[in-house]
Amino acid sequence: MPSPFVIIALIVVIVIFLILMMVFAKYFRLWIQSVTTGAGIGIWDLVGMSFRKVRPEVIVRSKIMAVQAGLGEETGLTSKALEAHYLAGGNVPLVIRAIIAAMKAKNIPLDFRLATAIDLAGRNVLEAVQTSVYPKVIDCPGASSGKDSLDAVARNGIQLKVRARVTVRANIRQLIGGATEETIIARVGEGIVSAIGSAEKHSDVLENPDRISKAVLARRLDSQTAFEIVSIDIADIDVGDNVGARLQADQAEADTRVARANAEGRRAMAVAEEQENIADIEKSRAKVTQAEAEVPKAIAQAIQTGKLGILDYYKLRNVQADTEMRNSIASAGNPRAAQRTGS
Repeated sequence: MPSPFVIIALIVVIVIFLILMMVFAKYFRLWIQSVTTGAGIGIWDLVGMSFRKVRPEVIVRSKIMAVQAGLGEETGLTSKALEAHYLAGGNVPLVIRAIIAAMKAKNIPLDFRLATAIDLAGRNVLEAVQTSVYPKVIDCPGASSGKDSLDAVARNGIQLKVRARVTVRANIRQLIGGATEETIIARVGEGIVSAIGSAEKHSDVLENPDRISKAVLARRLDSQTAFEIVSIDIADIDVGDNVGARLQADQAEADTRVARANAEGRRAMAVAEEQENIADIEKSRAKVTQAEAEVPKAIAQAIQTGKLGILDYYKLRNVQADTEMRNSIASAGNPRAAQRTGS
């Protein structure tokens, strides 16, 4: 009969053996893949990943993909670095595929540290690499603006409607913190409007549309953006309204209204002045009539006091009659004078 210590030791060995078998059964396939491909991830590393809440299959497959592409640990692609990026919330397989694509392209400077930084910044690093290899075409104006064309006016007042296509390549070094497509569209639109506005005649732009492209490219509009402008092509250009003539017509109409208002003001002032003069004339006539009414009184008083004799009175009447006759004869050939005499 075996002792209790032997039984307990046997049970412990069996439990440990079962645990090892379970671990072996769970991670054997991933461990075999790692060993056969040279990924360098041991079975106890796989166990540790499970304890650290890391999916071992993601790390193993990503490391295998990197090793098969010729990316060794000297580039920073260690299993610990992959785990750290996974725990930070990054997309490890996407980063590895982006690095491999950049390496195959041979002219895209993308290392593991930069790729993980771009991925954690929320940018699709693989899409950025693909855009660097195959440039992207952006319509200007953009579809989100709701406009069919960019409207600009040349110096001669003719409106031009332009649609452009901007070919851009992703700038890997400026993906973090660089402006997006909306900034490119806004800057290119501003440059096109400025280039057309500086043209003396709209016909110059129609004859040589590439002058717009050259003027816009010379302004380095891709500065501080996540893209590099490859080319700006004018897809379509149409002639719009004669904005200059319309503005001149509106200005002429406004000037006419101002002149009419000023003339009406002067006419009103003249009428008011005429009425004032008529009132002064009537006031003067009233004074004359009042003065004439005092003459008979003065004559009567002069006769009563003996200062004026009856013969002198008749002589005065004869002089008045002679004066009236002369006035009537003088005004016979002058209607205005007759009117003044009558009044």
